[in-house]
Amino acid sequence: MDKKERFEKVIEWFKINRPIAESELHYKSPYELIVAVILSAQCTDKRVNLITPGLLQRFPTAEKMAEVEPDEVFEYIKSCSYPNNKAKHLVGMARKLVSDYRGIVPDEVDELVKLPGVGRKTANVVASVVFNKPAMAVDTHVFRVSARIGLSVNSKTPLDTERQLVEYIPEEMVAIAHHWLILHGRYICVARKPKCNECGLQLYCAYFTAQK
Repeated sequence: MDKKERFEKVIEWFKINRPIAESELHYKSPYELIVAVILSAQCTDKRVNLITPGLLQRFPTAEKMAEVEPDEVFEYIKSCSYPNNKAKHLVGMARKLVSDYRGIVPDEVDELVKLPGVGRKTANVVASVVFNKPAMAVDTHVFRVSARIGLSVNSKTPLDTERQLVEYIPEEMVAIAHHWLILHGRYICVARKPKCNECGLQLYCAYFTAQK
């Protein structure tokens, strides 16, 4: 099976078996999502969803968060991983939004990455999830699942995986494909022991084929 055919088969399977795939982070606006995604680095979505209601009640806008120092934000997020750094990133991000973007989250990846605490992965998540841009965010799940299935080959970096994925995934499907791969990695193609016996992608998976 060549790479193009593998992509076609995998995409068709997901379209049939997971027609709806969305972020598991709770948010109501681009600002709320960017806050949640910054918090989600090396932290579960479940934990982030417990933290954000209180945090966003206190800081409902970028303007409100920009007014305070990181130690005040820290008190609301200390149960997540790396709270000191994330508090600094959140306040820096908010201040940059206010000073450079009138408090409005930009919709372009090249602008989003200018915000403190926003790397390419976070920028791609925000661009694809709330602005439906064809941006492929490569987190650990996407990186692992793409390599196992054989969608990415000999990829050493998230950026290399991103390039291989967007080359073969139709532009209008990149946003949902991001969620397909994340959710598959979160619940089926898990890191230590993938649940191959529960996976519907066996026929198209390079990893499963190699185990035979």
